[in-house]
Amino acid sequence: MWKVVNGKLKQTSDTDRVKFRTNISKAILNNLNKLAEENDTHTNYLLESGLLHVLKQDVISYNKDLRPKDRVQYKTTYDKELLAEIKKIAKQNNIFINDLIEYSIQFINVEETKGRGYRYRIEK
Repeated sequence: MWKVVNGKLKQTSDTDRVKFRTNISKAILNNLNKLAEENDTHTNYLLESGLLHVLKQDVISYNKDLRPKDRVQYKTTYDKELLAEIKKIAKQNNIFINDLIEYSIQFINVEETKGRGYRYRIEK
């Protein structure tokens, strides 16, 4: 992101984002990458959209027996507050964070997802 400092633009890191590593289905990840490319966004922004909808739900219905067998390591950044809430919800529902991330895929709303250029925004 960029900030205006003394009338000049200065590039800075977004301190509201944190790095996070998890395991996610390779097939799901490939589908998300295609969806992100088609909609000019990033995969992690799509995931955040789905996770935000999961937070609004009263009940999470996840069948642990249907876990994918093709999981690969996935590293990205998430909004700090969103990740903290997701960790709480996962613990309350006795499921792993990567299960919750995969569960959230069905709730992605492309219309509400940040665009690819969001990381290059200018803040004052």
